[in-house]
Amino acid sequence: MNIKLKYFCLLPLLIATCFAQQHPTTVAVEPGVSLALANARGAAISNIKYKLHFIIPAEPNASIESTERVDFKLNKLIHLQVDFKQSSDHIKRISVNGKNIPINFRSEHILVKQEYLRIGNNHIETEFFAGNESLNRNENFLYALFVPDHARTVFPCFDQPDLKANFLLSLTVPKDWKVMANASKKDSLVQEKAITYHFNPSDKLPTYLFSFTAGKYTFINRKMENNNMEFLHRETDSAKIKFSVDSVFVAHRDAIDFLEDWTAIKYPFQKIGFVSIPDFQFGGMEHPGEVQYKASSLFLDQGATKDQFISRSNLISHETAHMWFGDLVTMKWFNDVWMKEVFANFMADKVTEKLMGKSTFDLKFLQDHYPAAYGVDRTLGANPIRQQLDNLQEAGSMYGNIIYHKAPIMMRQLELLMGRDDFQKGIREYLKKYSYGNATWNDLIAILSKYSKSDLFSWNKVWVNEPGRPAFSYHIIYDQDKISHFSLNQNSEQGQARIWPQSFTVKLVYPSYSKLLVVNAKTAKTDLIEAKGLPKPQYILFNANGAGYGLFPIEKEMMANLYHISDPLERASAYINAYENMLSGKDSKPKELLAIFLQGLAVEKNEMNLRLITGYLTNIYWTFLKDDVRNVMHESMEKSIWNAIERQQTQNNKKILFNAYQNVYLSAEAGRRMYDFWLKQTAPDGIKLLEDDYSALALTLALKTDTANTILKEQLARTKNEDRKNRLVYLMPALSLAVKERDLFFNSLKDRKNRQKEAWVTTALSYLHHPLRQKTSVRYLKESLDLLTEIQKTGDIFFPQSWLAATFSTYNNEEANAVVQDFLKSHPDYNPKLKEKILQTTDNLRRAQQIVQ
Repeated sequence: MNIKLKYFCLLPLLIATCFAQQHPTTVAVEPGVSLALANARGAAISNIKYKLHFIIPAEPNASIESTERVDFKLNKLIHLQVDFKQSSDHIKRISVNGKNIPINFRSEHILVKQEYLRIGNNHIETEFFAGNESLNRNENFLYALFVPDHARTVFPCFDQPDLKANFLLSLTVPKDWKVMANASKKDSLVQEKAITYHFNPSDKLPTYLFSFTAGKYTFINRKMENNNMEFLHRETDSAKIKFSVDSVFVAHRDAIDFLEDWTAIKYPFQKIGFVSIPDFQFGGMEHPGEVQYKASSLFLDQGATKDQFISRSNLISHETAHMWFGDLVTMKWFNDVWMKEVFANFMADKVTEKLMGKSTFDLKFLQDHYPAAYGVDRTLGANPIRQQLDNLQEAGSMYGNIIYHKAPIMMRQLELLMGRDDFQKGIREYLKKYSYGNATWNDLIAILSKYSKSDLFSWNKVWVNEPGRPAFSYHIIYDQDKISHFSLNQNSEQGQARIWPQSFTVKLVYPSYSKLLVVNAKTAKTDLIEAKGLPKPQYILFNANGAGYGLFPIEKEMMANLYHISDPLERASAYINAYENMLSGKDSKPKELLAIFLQGLAVEKNEMNLRLITGYLTNIYWTFLKDDVRNVMHESMEKSIWNAIERQQTQNNKKILFNAYQNVYLSAEAGRRMYDFWLKQTAPDGIKLLEDDYSALALTLALKTDTANTILKEQLARTKNEDRKNRLVYLMPALSLAVKERDLFFNSLKDRKNRQKEAWVTTALSYLHHPLRQKTSVRYLKESLDLLTEIQKTGDIFFPQSWLAATFSTYNNEEANAVVQDFLKSHPDYNPKLKEKILQTTDNLRRAQQIVQ
């Protein structure tokens, strides 16, 4: 090229570049972290390093003085917004590149003008008071929980998942406190009344995974094969400690071993650490190096059921799987938050399959995921797995049973479609390509498509991008007691023409044998060619292997032979289908299904199945029967359950039934029996009850007797653990016999400080709104809905859903339904995602208007 011409051509480009630098990208300043802001920062900012120091006093209400230095590279100039969801008086000083600047604070952001910045390396230093909201401060301990966008409530940051950073943390805490964070401890400096811990630089993390805890903990360190593991806990029950600690370490080791082998990637972070937290908001949270767990999920006792042990193993496997899925490879934006959760659940199930065998895995997969997914997908508020997200402050409302439970079902069907080996090859390539970075669902589908002959993009559309489930019907023709035609039809439950490609089985049952048919339902109508010419069966069991997703037919003859089905998985599938058909208004009525499930209490020997039908049974009892019907039948129901306790042989099964009896009893005779167990600290033959069981029994007795204050005060005196004492003190007003005291308790929830322990709040609400208290508590419903927007803004990710569920789950009357309908009509422009939550959690209330009548 001619040199003069070359420079002449470059001149417009140079002018444009200079103009772009003089006129940086502008994004509207608004609360939260908008998608536009995230995109602009993601394109401009890289190489982020945070250096943070928090001075944490023992007093939980005292201020936390803090300092921060953020180093980052600017690839292009932007009007910089640093996220900090506090008032400006939390900020003491700001300097940019060594120069103090005026504090310019607006709409949850520190604004830094272009004139203070430069292309290339920059640093911002801040002195500030840390926000308390997401530090979860308690007497003698605290823990940082920042998912999905709560890091900005504590310290200034770029709070979006695709701006990963290294964190250099130091903590000054009371001298007798212990600490844990993402990185390993480097050193400590002892002072007169405090100690300062310095940590090594963390691995590269998004802000929502940065975390630490500090407090009066017991520290345990174990070497498990080649991995050193650290554990902090506050448990004081020596029996629980002895019974649980070893198995908790072993479960982490087993999960890591499995995941390293399956992914072909070694554990990807510098340390393995976990902490047990009393009344933690979630089951667990996957911070690398400092996984947080709910204490009651880890510390089991000799009275724990097999299902509780499996659930603990599954929980640990879930959080460990996140080290690869979510932590090593992170979603680019929280509209794909489901990706990390689906793989965590899916891989945890694979660990369960390896450790406990395929039959246990299949049964647990069915029971864990299908009822929970159906509980949302059948409602008017059903949401797709992948959702639109315009602002990160709305990310919490995306969490729910669709991403945790429908998504693993979808992923299992995808694995069946692709084949296990090809599916694993695709996932390994995905993890290797995006290690320590970010990826989208479309990035993953593009890789998986290389290993599949199917059109995954079309498959993805109905399973991932659209809500709802299919409803199946069948058409069968006999010719002289032989099947001449057998076909299955599927459609959307709401009647739209949609197809969910999937595979499952149908079983033809004969008096002395059975025939299993594999169904590959890829079109609206599936002809079962293999059935042609077979004898007429005694009955048909649809979705026999429990792999199919949707509303399946049930036959009356099958229900009559329900407890003759030998395979526990097939029985579980039948139980679920029967319950879903009852809710849809088809085939069986609540009272009829209740009677069938009562018959099974003594004969169902599988522990997981027994838990399933007792759950259905108690739900029907409280939600789908009229009060007068319940009052007539409760004594016979109590007797059926008690007889089943005596007939069941295993301790676990007896305890499941005892808990069901405790849930449903209303008679004076049953009340005296339960009071006697609590008073004398005894239990029925073959059942072991421990402190937590007696505490739960005390709460039930307080609800169902007129001596609430006496019972709860005595239970408080019996309780040794301070954390459990504090929980009981909190719950007592919600169980008071005095309506005015319950009114005061509900009104206290309007103040955020009284909602800090979210697990306590939802437990209290479940007692406050128990069917036995609904005549007085129904007046709380409108205000509960009015508070929902604030609950969503100030609470953690599951709180809006759990607030609504604890409030509405057992209402079935017209008055409560009218409150919901009036609220929705009077708020036509209500937040769509919160409206979905209302529709989801009040679906049984809506259905009860027809079913109960």
